Amino acid sequence: MGYNRSMNKVLLIIPAYNEAESILQTCEQIHKYNRRAGTHCDFIVINDASNDSTEQILQEHSLPYISHIYNLGIGGAMQTGYKYALAHEYDFAVQFDGDGQHDISYLSTLLQPLLDNSVDMTIGSRFITKSGRFRSTFARRVGIKVISNFIKLLTGHCITDVTSGFRACNRKVIANFAHDYPAEYPEPVSTTDCLLKSYRIKEIPVEMNPRTAGASSIHSWKNIYYMVNVCLALTVTKIKRR
Repeated sequence: MGYNRSMNKVLLIIPAYNEAESILQTCEQIHKYNRRAGTHCDFIVINDASNDSTEQILQEHSLPYISHIYNLGIGGAMQTGYKYALAHEYDFAVQFDGDGQHDISYLSTLLQPLLDNSVDMTIGSRFITKSGRFRSTFARRVGIKVISNFIKLLTGHCITDVTSGFRACNRKVIANFAHDYPAEYPEPVSTTDCLLKSYRIKEIPVEMNPRTAGASSIHSWKNIYYMVNVCLALTVTKIKRR
């Protein structure tokens, strides 16, 4: 099921760093979805100074993209995408990773609460219902649980999948993220910031696929140091919003 394109402009923001092995397949997923669902979702790839052939592939296939001169990380890439969405007056923006993990068939499910104006942001969660598909390693799930509990302590709200990059938001959140988006630990920090600003957030159960290529941008889930740093960043976010 799709949506009325004449009434709603939707942009998929695809952050990409060294995704030469998967970026074309990811973009083709979106084209196929549009044909199947009868929708016309736009997308923009944010090439975050890749040093492989990602940009060459985007050029050869005439795919829409913006390239960074320097690598800014996923936070910087997403803020560029939100700035683009704001400047081009999109109603909704969706983070859609370039590594093949996100399943485009869940797009309408993520968008529907936004279309109903019942929420300001939706987050695709792997942990609301048990899935037989990819759910990441046990060590990473433990880390997610710890950070989830910390976010609940700070905000009073439970977010089960704090690192999910499969997210959709409305114009209010687009404007917020275009102005201020965290460079470090962007998903948990930006979600916490939105909760502290009283934006309405809802998690949507989704299934995700294993990466088709490349490596995750999150490396240290077995290291307590990583979780401590995330919790410190969340604490700073809380203090700033007082």
